[in-house]
Amino acid sequence: MEWQDEGALLSVRPHGESSAIIEVFTAAHGRHLGVVRGGGSRRMSGVLQPGAQLALHWHARLEDQIGSFRAEPLHARAALMGDRGALSALNAICALLHHALPERDPHPALYAQTVTLLDYLEAGGAWSVPYLTWELRLLEDMGYGLDLSSCALTGVTQDLAYISPRTGRAVARAAAGDWAPRLLPLPRVLTLADGTPAEVAEGLAITGHFLSRALTRPNTAAPLPEARGRLLDHLLQAKTVAD
Repeated sequence: MEWQDEGALLSVRPHGESSAIIEVFTAAHGRHLGVVRGGGSRRMSGVLQPGAQLALHWHARLEDQIGSFRAEPLHARAALMGDRGALSALNAICALLHHALPERDPHPALYAQTVTLLDYLEAGGAWSVPYLTWELRLLEDMGYGLDLSSCALTGVTQDLAYISPRTGRAVARAAAGDWAPRLLPLPRVLTLADGTPAEVAEGLAITGHFLSRALTRPNTAAPLPEARGRLLDHLLQAKTVAD
């Protein structure tokens, strides 16, 4: 059993005396793990950094085995490591993909958007809104996509002010009535795809609610990864500095 693909490195951990187990996100093979022989060496430590784009050759005797990777660097994205905010976003991306996606389940559209976001983070642009858009895409791939195009009750497209915490559908202000206190506020950044770090933080509170629901298993609490919490803290600190 073998395949070739490229992917973004999500995590790496030691394995044995000199090897490493890496977790990558690929277009055709989804989130995938494998052993890299010699991956614990000094030479490979510079290659196997989270966020790096790798050319991958995976092989195993049987399909359900963890298998082995031959990994070659394509793009290091080293500039990410020098930007605290971009690094916090990278860590959140890696953690959410690890927790949210079943292993070996392809998500080509999400993969393409992930690579675009990683490149954007490295370029040093204003990344908070693209990151929020990425979380919306992740929710869609998990089957919890938000529908903010029209009111779930009346079908109108104007004055959408709330989101149903159960269905993720928008609700118009006039239609909410006595149910308004039980609904989530609809931040403008979710419909305009533009906003300040403070507004993005409001948007992330909404996506966080639905991510938590999506990650919850029967009889098992599923708090969001700590890396995402640190990202939210960074955005709130940026708001405080701006104020």
